[in-house]
Amino acid sequence: MKTLGMLGQVALPGEISSVPAARRHVRELLDSIGHTDNDDALLLVTELVANAVRHSHSGHPGGRVTVSVAAHDGTVHIDVTDGGSADRHPRLCSEIDAGSGGGRGLWLVQEIASAWGWHEIPAGRVVWFQLVPPGRRLPAGFGRRASETR
Repeated sequence: MKTLGMLGQVALPGEISSVPAARRHVRELLDSIGHTDNDDALLLVTELVANAVRHSHSGHPGGRVTVSVAAHDGTVHIDVTDGGSADRHPRLCSEIDAGSGGGRGLWLVQEIASAWGWHEIPAGRVVWFQLVPPGRRLPAGFGRRASETR
């Protein structure tokens, strides 16, 4: 497996108001390496940080969400680490309600990301995604679809 180069990490309060700060942090890191097509990464970070705050212990008082960004040869890898939840796990909604105000976050990740998944860690949960530049394939050993994770 090739090594991803860590660009940076930020820990934010587990509040919806942290979503713009997460987006700004990711944009600055990607801009620093000359990555110009950032819209998909920013949209997916928005969805994952909002989900972390709404659906994990990170949204409780004193909770935190950590966003980590790495890249290698144009492929971007982003982890969103939250406080986890014993009774809630990331899942795709089987039907998307166009009139609903929510429920599309992981569906968007599934549709846009080159690969994504999630796993439990002692401190909570990591939901990750990777974006590969157009015309390229995901390098061997770099990622897998969520259905292939635990």
